[in-house]
Amino acid sequence: MRFLPCLILLFSFVLSPWGKITAQPAPPNASPLTIEQIMQGEAFVGYLPENISWSEDSRTVYFTWNPDADTLRSTYKIGIANPTGKPEKLTIEEMKTMPASGRYNKARTKKVYSKNGDLFLLNLEADTPNRKSKIVNRKSTLKQITNTLETEGSPRFSGDETKVIFEKTENLYAWDIAEGTTTQLTDFKKGTERKDKKKSPENQWLEADQLALFEVLAERKSDREVQKRRREALQPKRPKPFFFGEKRLGSLGISPDLRYVTFSLTADAVEEDTDVPSYVTESGKVETLKSRPKVGGPQDESSFGIYDRERDTVYFVETKQIEGIFQKPLFLKDYHTDTTAWEPLFKNPRQVALAGPVFSEDGKALVTVYSFDNKDRWLMLLDLPTGGLKLLDHQHDEAWIGGPGIGGFFGNLGWLDNSTVWFQSEGSGYSHLYTVHVETGEKKALTSGQFEILDADLSKDKRFFYLTSNRETPFERHFYRLPTTGGNMERLTTLPGNHEFTLSPDERWLAIRYSYSNQPWELFFMENRPGAAPQQVTKSTTADFQKYPWREPELVWFKASDGMDVPARLYRPAGSRRNGGAVVFVHGAGYLQNVHRWWSSYYREFMFHNFLADNGFTVLDVDYRGSQGYGRDWRTGIYRFMGGKDLSDQVDGARYLAGQHGIDPGRIGIYGGSYGGFITLMAMFTSPGTFRSGAALRSVTDWAHYNHGYTSNILNTPLEDSIAYRRSSPIYHAEGFTQGNLVMLHGMTDTNVEFQDVVRLSQRLVELKKENWELAVFPVEDHGFVEPSSWTDEYRRIWGLFWGTLR
Repeated sequence: MRFLPCLILLFSFVLSPWGKITAQPAPPNASPLTIEQIMQGEAFVGYLPENISWSEDSRTVYFTWNPDADTLRSTYKIGIANPTGKPEKLTIEEMKTMPASGRYNKARTKKVYSKNGDLFLLNLEADTPNRKSKIVNRKSTLKQITNTLETEGSPRFSGDETKVIFEKTENLYAWDIAEGTTTQLTDFKKGTERKDKKKSPENQWLEADQLALFEVLAERKSDREVQKRRREALQPKRPKPFFFGEKRLGSLGISPDLRYVTFSLTADAVEEDTDVPSYVTESGKVETLKSRPKVGGPQDESSFGIYDRERDTVYFVETKQIEGIFQKPLFLKDYHTDTTAWEPLFKNPRQVALAGPVFSEDGKALVTVYSFDNKDRWLMLLDLPTGGLKLLDHQHDEAWIGGPGIGGFFGNLGWLDNSTVWFQSEGSGYSHLYTVHVETGEKKALTSGQFEILDADLSKDKRFFYLTSNRETPFERHFYRLPTTGGNMERLTTLPGNHEFTLSPDERWLAIRYSYSNQPWELFFMENRPGAAPQQVTKSTTADFQKYPWREPELVWFKASDGMDVPARLYRPAGSRRNGGAVVFVHGAGYLQNVHRWWSSYYREFMFHNFLADNGFTVLDVDYRGSQGYGRDWRTGIYRFMGGKDLSDQVDGARYLAGQHGIDPGRIGIYGGSYGGFITLMAMFTSPGTFRSGAALRSVTDWAHYNHGYTSNILNTPLEDSIAYRRSSPIYHAEGFTQGNLVMLHGMTDTNVEFQDVVRLSQRLVELKKENWELAVFPVEDHGFVEPSSWTDEYRRIWGLFWGTLR
């Protein structure tokens, strides 16, 4: 009997040598763990501390936690004076009065923030440190500025700190702190200005003739005009109305002296969203979920404007002046097939978007400019009176701009002083910290080497940068202090693993979320100084989780076919249980790191790998080309060919297992979700015989059907670069599925990688008359599964596949 494609509802199965589906009891299990147990997620591991924040007096830390396994997480607090005490759960009333994040004045004696659509001003008394306890005593008083049904937001202080500037109904307002009065600073209006209808020449002549003939009509008109001028003279000074049509106004900024207002206007593209049917609903009817457009569709067009309040005029920044704005991407050369010479420049400038500005204390404006084709980022000084742009730094990448502190719309940057800007750049091949003088253009690298600055924050006195970096090893992340003039990166954390720090307002303390390879995240306190000992605050794991001796995966490097060293995690079974089979795991997201010494976001998979090792399988988890943490060349190694080097790294990993660890090359499986599911499909379709079995979870099957933001970075767009899409999409390689066994698993309400992806591939496999594949669907699951029952069913199938084909 043939192994036919179908929708299955079996809890487990094995594939016979003849491809027959044989329903049978679950495979035997030599592990003390069960799949149902580990797929309970947090209910089995424990609810780990998250969302760390400090009280304004730096004496108390708040975090969300759920040690009692309640229905919902709650907010807890604990004082640094008693870190070994029991954290207390906040009441609803305490949560209501907690300040939100906001903006401080220069002396940090005032803080303004928005909460529930209203504005608040927190007055903080000066620090009075207790030298003996190293604890700061700080009192505060809270004043509610607004209490309205409208939403006030984005509060900040004016340059002279006498006013609070905020946004409401697409306009800027100023609330005077001393007087309590509110002034509207802008009058931006959607739509078009209503003007008097222009009279035809005939009607103009008729009116003039009437006024000439009848004295009373002329007198009345004159009286009306005099009255109008008087009314206008008596009106208080108001900002000039500016009508912005049907575009979307956003990114409101204002210079410290309140003279210049900056804004963006966006013409929203007419994009066609995709529909995702939801079959299991409360209504009992099929409901439609709206999802994102597909890559390559029309994109929003934006312009960047300046409103000079003193001159009461609006003007826009011209981007044709930007260096390199006409440059063509090199990939287009592959499509230049006629006999004319290649022209490297476009006739029209490329589309760009401006972000910012960030103002210096004396009113200079720093903006970033990104090209829509993702190839360029410019840091520029914006001349507010003219709208002119001055280049400070230009980063160009023929693949795409990205990396820590660089990707995204704005990046990690700011003013060190009124003449110096700091920023992150991948110019050296790794993300590092730089400064540039805005007058001389002198640029200085503050850090360098084959490691990355993952995050950078400026101390409040601007003497130091606080950094998160993988300087010691790509497998750990530590907290450092660096003088703003450059010099030695002083490491402050010492435990091996990862440290996610939250600095106290007085910068004397660190609240750290720390974890190790087999130790989940916990909250620690530490003084902000070298050599300080961290103190553990929480213990979150369950008794059942603690019973099992979780492996610490070995961190290994193996040689790829192109000579590169590839990092991986290795899980070994005990010698007596070793069965000669192996599984390769492919993490998702592409740009993500999973080979490291901290608690993985793929913690269910970590536990499943322990389960597999208990049952005799060796597991290899690879940080393939495209993964995070290894610099620009590793990040962009998949440009224009997903399923190229990222896949060959998995294939080379399989060879490493066979050559170095005695694995039977005929008994290696592969699995992963999302990007990992995509790689699994490419492995089964384009490298037949390497993997005997593959489980592809929520997989991208055709990149032309994924979203624009992610896909256009790596593959450009389908219309411009069809070569990249055809060689990168599994659906075009399905004919190559000639060996092995494939199980595909997908949530039907997936609004990220839509269910349509796997349905289209299934139809392709049907038409190609392919055998030895199955599809399992999960009706109530989105891209990230939620229900433990779904997780359990999914991994029982994967376990059944590997047990039935690899042992």
